[in-house]
Amino acid sequence: MQVIVVGAGIGGLAATLSLRAAGHEVALVDRTRHFSEIGAGIQLAPNATRVLRRLGLLDTVAARAARPARLSFRTWSDGTEICRYVIGPEAETEFGAPYLQVHRADLHQALADRVPPGSVRLNTEAVGIDQDDRRAYVRTADGERLGADLVVAADGVRSSARQWLFGPDEAVFSGTAAYRALLPAAEVADLDLPEYAGWLGPGRHVVHYWVRGGELLNLVAVFTAGAATPVGSESWTESWTARAEPGEQLREFAGWDPRVLTVLERAGQVFRYGIHTRTPLTRWHLGRVTLLGDSAHAMVPFQAQGAAQAIMDAAVLGDCLAGATPTDVPDALTRYVHRRLATATRVQAGSASAGETYHLPDGPEADARNAGMAAYENENRFGPHAGAWGEEP
Repeated sequence: MQVIVVGAGIGGLAATLSLRAAGHEVALVDRTRHFSEIGAGIQLAPNATRVLRRLGLLDTVAARAARPARLSFRTWSDGTEICRYVIGPEAETEFGAPYLQVHRADLHQALADRVPPGSVRLNTEAVGIDQDDRRAYVRTADGERLGADLVVAADGVRSSARQWLFGPDEAVFSGTAAYRALLPAAEVADLDLPEYAGWLGPGRHVVHYWVRGGELLNLVAVFTAGAATPVGSESWTESWTARAEPGEQLREFAGWDPRVLTVLERAGQVFRYGIHTRTPLTRWHLGRVTLLGDSAHAMVPFQAQGAAQAIMDAAVLGDCLAGATPTDVPDALTRYVHRRLATATRVQAGSASAGETYHLPDGPEADARNAGMAAYENENRFGPHAGAWGEEP
């Protein structure tokens, strides 16, 4: 079959590879002029790395990744450890694949390198999608009308395809924003930081972990920006390149553990972005067109499952379309959505709930949360975030 994938992010690239592995001819289109190194750290739980193994990419990605042994949750003010969950070799044995932490650009490049150059059309902006009983079509800004048996829209949290299929529906500002930065290992070598930690405080939390085999520390500092802030507010735009004002992050996290403040101070250029989600859908496809990844189920990143869920989408889509003919497409998409929608929606909700739990005010609520997290460590050494790790495509 002929397939067009719109969007060359992680989900779109994974879908392209999965559909090619299923035997189909795939054209990948994206408005960007060239692939470039954007973003920062990304976490790949075993449900995602099992798919990378299936695509023949696990060794390539793992070679540039960090493999943390454990996740340590800490209190915001003095770094007292709340609990410690296992995510190293024991988790790999339990779930059949490793937990990796990588630079987003390294993962993106590994995926992109496996797509034949002739299958990629960059600098091609999709401005509409339509279909008839036999074909689906992507209209471009240059006036072309590209036809295929199937169109996969992996065009991200601000998906235009989602609106073309299902009507007006905007990205939703989560009420939280984040600072992010990457620091060379030498800049923080004197701080005795946990290798992977989440620091929890009133209205805020900080996560840091290593990427590129320990060469760089990825830092994400999340704070409540105010639910009343308009989606279009310039202060909280969803952007990989919006720069924070000098010292802004120190003022936002004043009073936090000195190690956290020192990392924030040494971070140099800090980027700030608003975190947006999409309202859960009851369906992702219409005829010969389907959504995938953030266009279908954009979520807050508080369970580190956004990219993993897009990769899972890609694996299931390829599985449902293996051996399919053009007449099979609508039914195959129904099976794809049936297998993925409930799980992705559940992970969306769990991620939002985790953010609320992380940001509880000091006092009885936070004390109860901390006690519950410590008790969970004794019952399940992998932690509650491992609930999605056993998911199979």
